[in-house]
Amino acid sequence: MATSKKKKAAPKKSKTSYIIGFWSVFGIGILLVIILFLMAGWGAFGKMPTFEELENPETNLATEVFSSDGKTLGKYYNENRTPVKYDDLPENLVNALVATEDERYYHHSGIDARGTLRAVAYLGSRGGASTITQQLSKLLFSDTPNSKVERVFQKIKEWVIATRLERQYTKQEIITMYLNKYDFLYQAVGIRSASRIYFGKEPKELQTEEAAVLVAMLKNPILYNPAKEEFKDNALRRRNQVLKQMEKNGYLTPSEKDSLQALPLKLNFSPEGHDEGMATYFRAYVQRFLREWINENPKPDGSEYNIYRDGLKIYTSIDSKMQEYAEEAVERHISHLQKEFTRQNKNNPTAPFRDVDESEVEQIVNSAIKRSVRWKEMKAKDIPEDEILASFDKEREMRVFSWASANHTKDTVMTPRDSILYYKSYLQAGMMSMTPQTGEVKAWVGGTDFKHFKYDHVKQGKRQVGSTFKPFVYATAIDQLKLSPCDTLPKNRFTIEAGKFGLLKDWSPQNAGNDADSYVGMISLKDALANSVNTVTARLIDKTGPRPVIDLLDKLGIDTENIPEVPSIALGTPDLSLFEMVSAYSTFANEGVYVKPLVVSRIEDKNGTVLYQNVPQTRDVLSKEAAYVTVNLLEGVTQSGSGVRLRGNYATNLDHYKRAVTGYPYNFDKSIPIAGKTGTTQNQSDGWFMGMVPNLVTGVWVGAEDRSVHFPTITYGQGATMALPIWGMYMKDVYADDALNISKGEFPRPENLSIEVNCNNYGGENDSYSDVPDELDF
Repeated sequence: MATSKKKKAAPKKSKTSYIIGFWSVFGIGILLVIILFLMAGWGAFGKMPTFEELENPETNLATEVFSSDGKTLGKYYNENRTPVKYDDLPENLVNALVATEDERYYHHSGIDARGTLRAVAYLGSRGGASTITQQLSKLLFSDTPNSKVERVFQKIKEWVIATRLERQYTKQEIITMYLNKYDFLYQAVGIRSASRIYFGKEPKELQTEEAAVLVAMLKNPILYNPAKEEFKDNALRRRNQVLKQMEKNGYLTPSEKDSLQALPLKLNFSPEGHDEGMATYFRAYVQRFLREWINENPKPDGSEYNIYRDGLKIYTSIDSKMQEYAEEAVERHISHLQKEFTRQNKNNPTAPFRDVDESEVEQIVNSAIKRSVRWKEMKAKDIPEDEILASFDKEREMRVFSWASANHTKDTVMTPRDSILYYKSYLQAGMMSMTPQTGEVKAWVGGTDFKHFKYDHVKQGKRQVGSTFKPFVYATAIDQLKLSPCDTLPKNRFTIEAGKFGLLKDWSPQNAGNDADSYVGMISLKDALANSVNTVTARLIDKTGPRPVIDLLDKLGIDTENIPEVPSIALGTPDLSLFEMVSAYSTFANEGVYVKPLVVSRIEDKNGTVLYQNVPQTRDVLSKEAAYVTVNLLEGVTQSGSGVRLRGNYATNLDHYKRAVTGYPYNFDKSIPIAGKTGTTQNQSDGWFMGMVPNLVTGVWVGAEDRSVHFPTITYGQGATMALPIWGMYMKDVYADDALNISKGEFPRPENLSIEVNCNNYGGENDSYSDVPDELDF
């Protein structure tokens, strides 16, 4: 019988071998982790920041424009980022951040081991493991990964960078950098922009519930965005979760948490786009100023400053309250005047144009088409012209300007050709206010809405100035001939014959109305200027000659290159800018001393180093006596001439005036010295008013883009109706604001004045011309 063989048992492994194996695997794992981190530090998984980059992490810092009273007017940026210091962060914001994003922030060195283990154990279901420092490292130096594998390597890089950041910066600096870097959407990059855009205040002013809203957005700025209607409930729930975390970590009591959670979510949403906010036309001018300054002033290393990322600080002369009053006055009047203008165009066959035939209208529109962005873009793609023109006759959805809506826009359907006609039908305005003694420009309104009408009617636009030119002729005559406002001249017809001053034919200007009475009798210079008697102005330029008047203009800062040396300039034929007119009139108020307008007072870099400091530029132009007498003449305009409406005098056409003007009467007391001059150009294309008090000179222009777009009659088309009301509304507001210190006193009278300005003391009898209807102002 065969015996069976037993199987030999395998030898048992000792516990020692298991232990050795475990620690070998563990050691290899640790070694691999160390190698991975070393490789990450060496840049094997992508570029790592150098020591210098950690010392100065690259950020796009917005250039900020400040008013003279310290308010932010706007910014220039690729990213709307303006950094703040840790001391500018409210405690409630820092507490909300730490309680929500990194409870053990003050107890780790960049990586939270406990949080990491929890995230691994629960696969992220109980929260992630990223510390505030890791989140900062991701914002500063990591690109968006294209795959999960890349994300793993990116995470390793973030850990390495986080530890380096912790060695390089304090905890407070890391929090500050993180909040300065984060993008809260709506061009709100960084906590300061976010505070201003979402709540209209500086970070230091944030309430606890507001700070909680911004911290809530750190989880996902889209999903928890309070400005997006569809996500408001998400934002509210997330805000309340942040408040709960603050209570959990001892930053709030339970009762404080409950009361704050019960509050509704309130915003003061104020976007800060380039086309939005205050002083948009002014900011566009400052941008051009900066470009010129940058071209002439390189950095110490020879490179150029970048206004979109170097964090420059631009301090300007604009007063934020005066700017606000100016913008309100323009909008209030022009929106009202537009209704009357539109009403009068209803039966106009060539609307919005007048005094042109259909062929001229077609020429105007075609010219506008070829200047349009659409034409240029299609032309750049080599699209045939006939196809481009055809595209202007196809209806499409578009958003256009409208006074009827709060945001000045409406959605409609029209052809691009019709949109050109639509936009040309709108009246525009320009307004500038300046302190004559210092040259500081205090308010600048270049148009009615920068988003839709980019053209600046303060500096870019030049239009005929009409009778507002006449004071330059009077000032020249006073300076040369020592004339008194009480001197009289005949109103009768006057001709400067061909040959004189190079004239090719006789020049015989007409007075307003051109009836027999307008040429009868004598009139004082004061009444002649107040009522714009053309024959008197012609007599004066005949006495002085055109060249001395042009020389005076040049000294007053006006570009005279295109002003012809002919006597007809006396009636306001030259095209001048509002900027030039205000600075020139300011010389009269400043006792004959011209001061170059000051727009930018100082430029600093992001560290506060002064890069530019304005140096006032002044020159003597007129004697104090000649300047004072000119001002005295201009006071007559608001006492008895076309500016008398400022005193509450509406003796003529009151019903018509009510339709065109809102906010009347102004009723400035007769004891308040106001000097000024209205101006109206041919066919009522331009309405002007230049107004002065001792420490403020303000000019207003109103018209349309094309000179053929105008009111049909002078009742509405004169400066006293189109422009003067804006000045009146503005000055009522600035006078009411005591903090602005706008003078109600007399203009400074020179000592030993040799020219008599009080006509009660003047020999001879003056024939007053003050009863002429003010709508006949030319």
